[in-house]
Amino acid sequence: MNKKEAKERIEELRKKTEYFAKKYYDEDKPEISDFEYDMMMVELRNLEKEYPEFKSEDSLTQKVGGHVKEGFQKVTHEVPLQSLQDVFSIAEVNEYIGKINEKAKENNIENKRYVVETKIDGLSSALEYKQGKFVRGATRGNGLVGEDVTENLKTIKTIPMELNEKIDIIVRGEVFISKKDFEKMNQKREEEGEELFANARNAAAGSLRQLDSKITKTRPLDIYIFNVQKIEGKEFNSHFEELEYLEKLGFNVNPVRIPCKDEKEVEEAIKEIGRKRERLTFDIDGAVVKVDDLKFREILGQTAKTPRWAIAYKYPPERKETKLKDIICQVGRTGVITPMAILEPVKVAGSTISKTTLHNEDFIKEKDLKIGDTVVIQKAGDVIPEIVEVKKNKRTGEEKDFQMPKVCPVCGAEAVREEGEAAVRCTGIECPAKLFRNLVHFASREAMNIDGLGEQIIKQLLDKNLISNMADIYSLTLEDIASLKKNGKKFAENLINAINNSKQNDLYRLITAFGIRHVGTKAAKVLAKKYKTMDRLIEVTSSELALVEDIGPIMADSIREFFLQDQTIDLIKRLKQAGVNMKYIEEEGSDERFFGKTFVLTGTLEKYTRGEAGNIIEKFGGKTSSSVSKKTDYVLAGEEAGSKLTKAQNLGVKIITEQEFDEMIK
Repeated sequence: MNKKEAKERIEELRKKTEYFAKKYYDEDKPEISDFEYDMMMVELRNLEKEYPEFKSEDSLTQKVGGHVKEGFQKVTHEVPLQSLQDVFSIAEVNEYIGKINEKAKENNIENKRYVVETKIDGLSSALEYKQGKFVRGATRGNGLVGEDVTENLKTIKTIPMELNEKIDIIVRGEVFISKKDFEKMNQKREEEGEELFANARNAAAGSLRQLDSKITKTRPLDIYIFNVQKIEGKEFNSHFEELEYLEKLGFNVNPVRIPCKDEKEVEEAIKEIGRKRERLTFDIDGAVVKVDDLKFREILGQTAKTPRWAIAYKYPPERKETKLKDIICQVGRTGVITPMAILEPVKVAGSTISKTTLHNEDFIKEKDLKIGDTVVIQKAGDVIPEIVEVKKNKRTGEEKDFQMPKVCPVCGAEAVREEGEAAVRCTGIECPAKLFRNLVHFASREAMNIDGLGEQIIKQLLDKNLISNMADIYSLTLEDIASLKKNGKKFAENLINAINNSKQNDLYRLITAFGIRHVGTKAAKVLAKKYKTMDRLIEVTSSELALVEDIGPIMADSIREFFLQDQTIDLIKRLKQAGVNMKYIEEEGSDERFFGKTFVLTGTLEKYTRGEAGNIIEKFGGKTSSSVSKKTDYVLAGEEAGSKLTKAQNLGVKIITEQEFDEMIK
């Protein structure tokens, strides 16, 4: 690899690691396994070492990943919460211990003992106590600044609110969810049709970083303390001694901590943890090797990111062979049809695996998967299992190719894959798999605006089999709705009135309510104004639709596909029978003062939300855009306007204040 190639690869790896770290640390939604991420970091670290001229402080090899989530108060850690240097072989562990031994010899240190602990897979946090009372807790964040999650931490039963001694202390621990509790959580979510958590670590992290502590309280969070960050009025000689003292104070301390005197005992401790890994009640993603002597730790010091007195050994992901018995398709709440592998049950990293997602048809083609194949399953103990390899040499010739369905396996409507997308989607508006989501959207403020018909009421109506499609909303009686609540007569009257009022909505609201892919309120208004009636819109061809301003070919195809479905035509027929308006309502004395004009809104307005200002512009015949160009007529700039304002100034686009906008709409 030459310098140019090295530079390009380093830049590529930095972008990738930043992206995946953001998904993992900030959004708690990992897209790749820890092992894949670790291998990227190893490659990046090695390249930066080989080409030091391309080293940067912004690289994740030099700093801790993670940012403070908006909505939380920032906490500056008195003692930084650093990350650990990862190693992936016993040879690297021995090399590290060799360097420690050399340092000990140079400084006449006799105590070269170590402590090997489990590296718990959770979210690192610092707990602060004053005179023995819990006063504040924070997440690691970027190591220097974290999030104040005190109220959320108070919901964890194993965190003592008062210690057994009146002492000022800051400790560090790992918040996690046990394997058993995680399985129960996901089982419940599956029963309720909710998206499953990818792994226990992210479930724990997402739970601790909830802005509402009531949600956190419902999650089975636990914590193990593994370090003293700062303590007043006491001194210790060893880390092991500290851990024993923490237990006396009342903390729930990491239960796996093995004292070792040399590299042989360290190696055996790592192997022992590996052997017991499946039997542990909590997930781990490695073993931590720590220097035990605290004074020696001070001599060893630290880098900006990691301490020199500890390393983390990462266990290789466990792989097992099994048979791919079948591929079935499941329909999600958004209509995405996902292929699912049905496997001969196999135990991997402590879990029995009998099925796993195959993501989409591109994944199946890329792996060249066939029904009947022998496949290799990988589960690093902290991720959803996945097929990583096909054993093609074990094929018998009886394997079968798989094809994604052309129709939805639940409702029979056409299944389509749009250009540029990996997902195949059900187009049926009444598909039971996505009915709840469709009903919530239908009744929402931006659609039919049925006040009082929210998620909880819709769920109750479905549970009691009072509705099975959108048209059924208009058949509901006072008795039906009143039965949902104790003393619900007044609520029922109000909801019936709201349902009846929605029948008089403009045509654009009904088009919006259908939830046609790519069609939002703005496009719905264009369609209603252009075609005037639902009957006319049903007949329009894709090519004709594509010529309409603000529609385009992709949206046109989506609209046409929607109106070609039997389910759609049947629904419209029933809505007509219920008395729902199907025509565009001409506004009396309509004012087109902004006709042909394009506005861009930026910054914070005082009197209006951006949505309200946009509606006013559209009411007067104008349109809004999200980006500034030479075709933009006005940029309405509020407080803290950013790059859009700068671009408008550079292009010479007319910039107006909120006061000037008020004058224009008088």
